[in-house]
Amino acid sequence: MINIILIFTTALLIAVFGIPSIITVAKLKGLYDKPDNRKLHTNKIPRLGGLAIFASFAIAICLWGSPDTPRLQYLTAGLILLFFSGLKDDIIVLSPVNKLVTQILSAGLVCIAEGIRITSFYGLFGVDEIPLLVSIPLSMFTLIVITNSFNLIDGVDGLAGGLGFIISTTFALWFYFIDQYQWSLIAFALSGALLGFLFFNFNPAKIFMGDAGSLTIGFMISVLTLKFIQFNAPSAFTVYKVSSAPALAIAILIVPLYDTLRIFIVRASKKRSPFKADKNHVHHWLLKIGLSHKEVCYTLYIINTLFILTSFLIKNNSTIIVLAVIIGLASIVGQFPMYIYRHKIADLEVDEDLLDFEIEEKISHKEFKN
Repeated sequence: MINIILIFTTALLIAVFGIPSIITVAKLKGLYDKPDNRKLHTNKIPRLGGLAIFASFAIAICLWGSPDTPRLQYLTAGLILLFFSGLKDDIIVLSPVNKLVTQILSAGLVCIAEGIRITSFYGLFGVDEIPLLVSIPLSMFTLIVITNSFNLIDGVDGLAGGLGFIISTTFALWFYFIDQYQWSLIAFALSGALLGFLFFNFNPAKIFMGDAGSLTIGFMISVLTLKFIQFNAPSAFTVYKVSSAPALAIAILIVPLYDTLRIFIVRASKKRSPFKADKNHVHHWLLKIGLSHKEVCYTLYIINTLFILTSFLIKNNSTIIVLAVIIGLASIVGQFPMYIYRHKIADLEVDEDLLDFEIEEKISHKEFKN
């Protein structure tokens, strides 16, 4: 417990005291995220927050990591590789192909060399253990999807960082309860770094995390997700074992995963590239119905937390049942912003029609009098 407090506090303080210096350097070197027609901010904001997240996370683990913590050298190599590719993209633009290649290499290091991967479907569709040739590509695909989901959700001040904090803290507590202290420490280090970053990223943001930050967060949370699923394997024995772990993992990550899936489906249906940026994310729709940046964040924080609590309440059901409940609820809740917006537009059109009608009536009445 002492190490947990120390590692969380260290990561938090390094981020809090380090970010002002990073902001100063970014301003001196002109390393800004400049506003354009697809971005929500109107001022130039420094974009090197990912450097603070990565540094505070890494330093905290080096100082207070448990002696029993595995070396995880391949995971470390993959994280460093991904972080520097994101940092390069924040400074000079990196092509989507190069970013994808880097993500594939990092995922390969984790799933093949480090052995962190999905090994079972937990009875989903009647399948339990899965062969290695299926496990590796499936696990790599999962890592890449989760990593990019945080990159895509990073569109409102404080959103990606806040969701990352909620999710990493959830994993940290669960690892602690099953006595996996080394993984609990890793997750708490990430949540401490994110909380420190949020002091400067919450609206109005003084700094953005950039790709270096979103890719670091997404990658580490994707690894924690795979470990969560691994520790709940059918052969595992613990009081806190979850028999529907894949479904719970989706619930824990519901906001970034749902938004990513919806965005890709919408773009594909309109015959547009799924990687082409637009303003069709769930946070954009919440802004359209009149919510502020802070209200958007609070709304999505609460929704994600409620999904986590709901999933743990029904965790003892089969994977297919829990998955059906989570997907069903997400489909309903996810349509609310669009439904409200369309009704808002319809009401405005009705008001305009009534106004036009009243004007015409007044003109007709005046002409009649004349």
